[in-house]
This record gives sequence, structure tokens and C-alpha cells, in this order.
Amino acid sequence: MTTTERQRSTETALDFDAIVIGAGFGGIYALHKLRELGYRARVIEMGDGVGGTWFWNRYPGARCDVESIEYSFSFDPRLEQEWNWTEVMPPQPEIEQYLNFVTDRLELRPDIQFETKVTAMTWDEDACAWTVETDRGERYTSRFVIAATGCLSAPLTPDIKGMDSFGGISLFSNNFPKEGFDFSGKRVAVVGTGSSGVQSIPVVAAQAEHLTVFQRSAAYTMPANNRPLAPGELEQLKAGYPELREAQRASLAGVVRFGGALRAGDPPTRKILETAPEERMQLIDTLGWAAPVAWADVMVDMEANHAATELYAELIRRAVKDPDVAEALIPHYPMGCKRQIIDTDYFATFNRENVSLVDLRRDPLVEVTPSGIRTEHEDFALDVILYATGFDAMTGALNRIDIRGHEGASLREFWESEGARTYLGLQVAGFPNLFTVTGPLSPSVLANMVLGIEHHVEWIADCIEYAREHGYRRIEPTAEAQDAWVEHSNSLVEGSIRTDDSCNSWYVGANVPGKKRVYMAYTGGFPKYRERCAEIADAGYEGFALS
Repeated sequence: MTTTERQRSTETALDFDAIVIGAGFGGIYALHKLRELGYRARVIEMGDGVGGTWFWNRYPGARCDVESIEYSFSFDPRLEQEWNWTEVMPPQPEIEQYLNFVTDRLELRPDIQFETKVTAMTWDEDACAWTVETDRGERYTSRFVIAATGCLSAPLTPDIKGMDSFGGISLFSNNFPKEGFDFSGKRVAVVGTGSSGVQSIPVVAAQAEHLTVFQRSAAYTMPANNRPLAPGELEQLKAGYPELREAQRASLAGVVRFGGALRAGDPPTRKILETAPEERMQLIDTLGWAAPVAWADVMVDMEANHAATELYAELIRRAVKDPDVAEALIPHYPMGCKRQIIDTDYFATFNRENVSLVDLRRDPLVEVTPSGIRTEHEDFALDVILYATGFDAMTGALNRIDIRGHEGASLREFWESEGARTYLGLQVAGFPNLFTVTGPLSPSVLANMVLGIEHHVEWIADCIEYAREHGYRRIEPTAEAQDAWVEHSNSLVEGSIRTDDSCNSWYVGANVPGKKRVYMAYTGGFPKYRERCAEIADAGYEGFALS
């Protein structure tokens, strides 16, 4: 009997070796990896199907901003070769279908408990295990918990006066009906112009009798350049998977291609402030929507950022016919402050006769009425309101679970008072044996999520194996190691556009009233991050306390 087998034989009182929360990319890969290593594992999923983000986000036009062949698992060549993508940039239904294919191909479904919400988790110091409670009244014990809860999975419901009084139909992009919705012949409002709003608006406009867009903050967006894959193209791409995966792992953001073309391998070196204004404008004709971001100084110098924004403004003025509408669509915050959105015909949609824009900075929204929406200057009669108001990012999903660690400490209260603090985005001091997949202060939302998920799941599985093989039952970061990682992560964004006072993005929690303002993603790039994680593991999990 091996050391691991002897250790397992003493744990029959525990229900599971590991409980995984969430059945998106992270959850299903974690389950596969744990089962492959012989662990007793169960996934607990709130929805009635797999998909995670791509199960819940089924709003009109929902599409990924990473190419389909790169936004896919790399751990099994059979999956790469058997699944056939149809478009360059994958739409939500196809990603959901892909994750169902993976789940069934790997026979994972029997170990996934659907339509169950984890409500509380309590660390038992004597047993060195977690007690996990669900909304079904169940209580499970598990040595480890892996939170694959997603970075954008805790929906925000807007606090707008009179919402419940509306006599028409209210829809939410972050919980859109599975059966879809037909906007034909209806007077529709879309409230919000983040990613879900930008992607929904062209689709809704093509159906609705009239669409009114209520915009608080204009969006930086660029064309997705999506198209169906050409005959023979997918086969050619599949043949190059080994080289593509190697290039992905060496890339800063884990992405090699965009819109069917190879990305430039090296970051730009030319500075916009060292380039004559007329030359900057000329680049619009050659680079198009890439012109504003083709500079080395835009993210570190506010004057350079303003110059790049003026290039972006010129592109909008050329795309939108009505000068007043074009000016309202020009963002007022720094470029790079928020996540770049990809779109299909977004600005062109505002040239349609059945589309109008309300700039809430000029005409604030007052209330929702039984018949529509009232702003300070106008009443809008509506049949449907689609709220595209986003998520409590990065920490929201875990904060909605009552997680109690060492000596009853609350993870929610810790993050609310201190901001999102982790070690490597993988664990939090004071919460032993709890791992987070793409947690705060990992590359997560700044990189290819699937690549990051694979890396995290494999690192976590190796860590659990190491602990078992060496007879450890408990692992957590030291407070000193966590503090050092937080300080390192913060140092990478200090003085940049991302943390400027004028930058109010969900990266810093600014979309959630009262949320402590900290930058929640690691900006050092995927290769450096992977290298540091490997160094820590090779050093016997440096910075972690094993006991």
C-alpha cells in the first residue's frame, strides 16, 4: 500500500477528498483531473447544466473575445481533434455545446450535482476538513474545496427607483431566458453599454421596432472581425495545435491570434507623444481600430492616453453619421482602464433610423415608471427593458457564500475590509485547503481564461498530490507570503492608467457600491506568472504552511 493509499484509508469518515464549486471550464477540468488521480470528488453546480459563464450569459450576441481554437482545452489532443468549431470567434451557444461535449466525452456528468447552490462552508480545525452546506439542506465533508466559481459570475441587479413598477417585460443580460426572446415589433430599452450591452445592441436593433440605448459610460470597443471558418481552414488549424499551444503559453496574455490573423509578437515600442499629430491620424487609414493602441506610452502616461483617445474619437466620428451621437459615444475615461470590448457593427447600429441614444451624463435617469423610463428631460414609453448591468467581478461569487476559515474568520469580511488579498490567486491565508481557480491577483481576466484555468487546475492537483505523498493534511499561505504577493502585484500597476483616480472599472470594484478599491488582477503577464508558480512548487511550496 502506497503512502497516499494508506492516508486515504484513514479518511473514510469524509464524504469526499475534494468538492469543486462550479461546472464551467474550471470545474469540469478539476473534476477530470482529480478523478484521473484517483480522488473522490464531486462538483456542485447552481445551474441545471454545465457551462458556467457560458451557461448563464446567453444574452443576444454573446460571444467570446478569444478565438475558438485558442479558447479551448489543450490537455487532451482527442478533444482538440474531435470538436469542430464553426466560427473564428465562438458564440455562446457553441461554447456551451463544446463544454457539454467535453463533459460527456470524459464521462463527468455522474459526479456533477446540478441545481444546487453552496450556501456555507466551515473549516473544522480538528478534522482538517471543510463542511460544505447547500440550499438543499445537505452537509458534506471534504478535505479540500476547489472554488471554480468564475470571475464574472455574480450578477449585479441595478438599484434604480421604480424597477418593480414597470408594466412591460424586464430582462437581464446576466440571467437571460434559456428559450431566448423575440424583440420584434417592440419598443425596447437597453440599459448599460459594457460588454453585454455592446454585444446585445446590434442584435436587438435588428429586431425591435425601436431601440433606445441608455448609456452611462461610453465604451472602448473594436470590431471582432468574426466570420465562419473557411472550408479546410479548421483542419489546417488543428494540424498546428502543438505549435499554437506552445506560442500561447509564451504569450503575455495567452493569446496568439485575433480575427483569424496572427497577433504581433512583440509589444509596440513607438511612443505617441514622439509622433507628430498628422502622422498619428494617418495611421488610422492603415491600422484602423488598432491605431489608438499601437503605442508604448499610452498605458503609463496620461497625456499619451489622451492623444490615443483622440484617435479613437476620430474613428467614431467617421463611423457614426450624427455628430451629436458620435460625440456622446466617445469615452470620457482613460483608454485601457476597462476591458477592451469586441463588437459586431456596434457603432454602425447608431446609424439606423430605429435606434436612439440617451447619454445619461447629460440627461440622468430618474426612475423606471409603469410605462417605461423617465430621465430628467424626457419620458420614454417602452415594452421591454433589457438591463445589461454586469457583475460583482472577481470576489463576488465567493463573497455570496458564507465561508468561515481558521477560528471562524469570514472570507467576505476579510475581503470587504482589506480588499481582495490572495497568494498567487490560488489560496487565502487563514482558509486552509481552499483553492481558488483564477482567483484575485492571478492573470485571470487579463489573459486567456481557459489557459489560466488549465494552469491553475494542474498546479492545484500537483499541490494536493504533494501534500498527500508527504503526509500533510493541511496547506495554506503564510500571511507574510500573501502580503509579499499583494505588494508585488500592486507594484506592477502603481502609477499606471489602470489605477488612476479617473479609472472607475470593475477591475477595481468601482461598479459595486462600497466595494474596497484595489486592482484585482495580476498584470505581470502569463509567462512570468507561470514561472513564479513553478518556482514556488519546486521549492517545496515556498510561502505555504503545510502541516
